[in-house]
Amino acid sequence: MPSRRTIIASASEDRLEKLIEERLRPGADKKTIDERIWDLFGEDWCVMFTDLSGFSRGVAKFGIIHFLQTIYESERLLIPIIEDNDGILLKVEGDSFLVIFRNVKKALQCCISMQRTLKEYNENKPDEEKVLLCVGLGFGPMLRIGDTDVFGAEVNAASKLGEDTAEAWEVLVTKAVRDRAKDMPDISFEEIAEVPPGAEQAFRVKYRL
Repeated sequence: MPSRRTIIASASEDRLEKLIEERLRPGADKKTIDERIWDLFGEDWCVMFTDLSGFSRGVAKFGIIHFLQTIYESERLLIPIIEDNDGILLKVEGDSFLVIFRNVKKALQCCISMQRTLKEYNENKPDEEKVLLCVGLGFGPMLRIGDTDVFGAEVNAASKLGEDTAEAWEVLVTKAVRDRAKDMPDISFEEIAEVPPGAEQAFRVKYRL
């Protein structure tokens, strides 16, 4: 199975690279090439970016072993929740996850479940061992390249919300996510002033922790 996934990802990447090379040629019909790229790789997904609050400061203060422990614990606790909510984990980079979901509501359920799991985990931990999660969500058309990466305006917006804007315990979402989940019970949305490039508006999810 791992070798099959490698072939699929490589085939997608090779095809995209050839089309980009064609697009770079003098006189290339960029509009037609762009349409081909979107036909091949364009899909609608809900994309999640996570980050751990205060992580860099913790590494500087407590060292690399602390870094590895926190990474291990976040993966142990959170990856099963992602799988239970039908998320696909594309990347783990340092303390950040990139995850995609077909269903926006499942993505939000996943976020809330992760935060509640961490609340319980953190209860008897010293401050330096607490795992504090920040999350950003976007939804819309994007280019999915195999099982390795996604690209698009909502991807960029979710990345900015999750990795730069959100604070511990926060789930921040774009308007596209809010519009598809505003009828979910037990949550509400509060507009925030900082709107990332690629999104019309951004919102903080209000939920019971």
